[in-house]
Amino acid sequence: MADEKKKINQRDTLKKVFRYLGKYRIFVVFSLLLAAVSVALTLYVPKLTGRAVDCIVGAGAVDFPGVFRVMVQIGVCTLVTALAQWLMNVCNNKMTYQVVQDIRNEAFRKIEILPLKYIDGHPYGDVVSRVIADVDQFADGLLMGFTQLFTGVATIVGTFGFMLSVNVTITFVVVLITPVSFLVANFIAKRTFAMFRTQSEVRGEQTGLIDEMIGNQKVVQAFGKGRDVTKKFDEINGRLGKAYLRATFFSSITNPATRFVNSLVYTGVGITGAFAVVNGSLSVGQLSSFLSYANQYTKPFNEISGVVTEFQNAVACAQRIFELIEEEPQPPEPENAEELKDIAGNVKAEHVDFSYEPEQKLIRDFNLEVKPGQKIAIVGPTGCGKTTLINLLMRFYDVNEGRISVEGLDIRDVTRRSLRAGYGMVLQDTWLKTGTIRENIMMGRPDASEEEVIAAAKASHIHSFIRRLPQGYDTQITEDGGGLSQGQKQLLCIARVMLCRPPMLILDEATSSIDTRTEIRIQEAFSRLMEGRTTFIVAHRLSTIREADVILVMKDGQIIEQGNHESLLKKGGFYRHLYESQFVQTAGART
Repeated sequence: MADEKKKINQRDTLKKVFRYLGKYRIFVVFSLLLAAVSVALTLYVPKLTGRAVDCIVGAGAVDFPGVFRVMVQIGVCTLVTALAQWLMNVCNNKMTYQVVQDIRNEAFRKIEILPLKYIDGHPYGDVVSRVIADVDQFADGLLMGFTQLFTGVATIVGTFGFMLSVNVTITFVVVLITPVSFLVANFIAKRTFAMFRTQSEVRGEQTGLIDEMIGNQKVVQAFGKGRDVTKKFDEINGRLGKAYLRATFFSSITNPATRFVNSLVYTGVGITGAFAVVNGSLSVGQLSSFLSYANQYTKPFNEISGVVTEFQNAVACAQRIFELIEEEPQPPEPENAEELKDIAGNVKAEHVDFSYEPEQKLIRDFNLEVKPGQKIAIVGPTGCGKTTLINLLMRFYDVNEGRISVEGLDIRDVTRRSLRAGYGMVLQDTWLKTGTIRENIMMGRPDASEEEVIAAAKASHIHSFIRRLPQGYDTQITEDGGGLSQGQKQLLCIARVMLCRPPMLILDEATSSIDTRTEIRIQEAFSRLMEGRTTFIVAHRLSTIREADVILVMKDGQIIEQGNHESLLKKGGFYRHLYESQFVQTAGART
């Protein structure tokens, strides 16, 4: 049953590969024609060589003009063959790398529309390995297939025809033995596919670990986990080594096994041909041609067996990349999806249920109504659903039940782009892209003027620091911020929002990495920015949300208390307990 399923998967994968190849069928046709020309001329040369041998009758009886004519013909055939092979390789390379480009483009486009659930549930390194390493392996196998498979098959067919024209009996001997090569190659190929598949999966696991460790090297070193990580890497590397060894060992058996069969063919031709020469039914020149044909006839079986093995690896890699391409994308926007315009800040959540996993309930029967310009603070213990609520507001995840609306429109009925353009986000986890400081600030508004960029930087109190950098706003930084501190990276993200000035704001621990003095200034800038704007503030430090119009206290995915700072303290409930425990801890720390 498992073998049958594997065969179906391989067939489906091959169909998908041929579908990509369909766009470049003109190159396939040219490659086939050029392969036929190359093979025909290559196979014609042994026949010419046989004629040259027959021109040498004996000592003093050599037909030199005949030999010369044959040599000229061989030279012309060789030159035309070389040109045909060069053009064939050009066609094969063009075709292969166009297909690879199309697959990578489609994979990258799919990544952009995949639901965050997929990205959150798969190691980044494994996704990178599929798009980079697996596609490269697929390209190598595909290129080898087109370069050697076409010429190999054409050589076998062409040689068979030439041998029949020389001697039918000896051709029958050759054809009788060669099927053994197919049986050997087929036997090994069936067993190598699963090994190459395992090899690709373990390689993706290794890439994931490397990506994770490089991105979190400071944490690894800070907690002294270097040895543990090294052990884990060694374990994965060991499994990868075994997978490589098994796949390479089994695939390497193919060539010597088929060569053994080919030697039997050559021996059979030599013995049968020798008797034919003695009987006078075959000339010496024809025997030499036949031996050359026998060698050329069996040689493609070695190449094809190697191609089959490599192709198993290519198909295994293609299967992984197609799995990514065929992943279910995020739900498409309805055809009549509206653009959110003139956003005042009316947000409403009605009977919202949501959970990342069906068996683990998170947000249940959540209700909220926000009026324009209100500051909504969301507090509660870790895991209560604060950040999840932000994900739902931005529609990074869709609700399981209920609805969330902005300006009276269900957010599932508006375009994601217009919805997200209505929010400005500053998160605890900063995100920068490789580029200049200016490009990072202008991410939300590429058309902003220099004066507007500087004004946003001044508002976020990062301008003076940027001026001290070697190239100022043109200083290049990497995605991890390079030499910038966590606070400076967060200020850059704040400047990005200051420049966009969206109608609604989401601040998720937006000043968690900033010193107290700068935080006071940033809070003042935020206060000016929040005037007239609906703002959602996720905070652990309750001192930062005293001025909020409404404080939502969440626990186990539900709002258990709601009100402003003073009213919640008077209630003496969960909020007061949180506030006093924080205040006592702070006071204790000061003493």
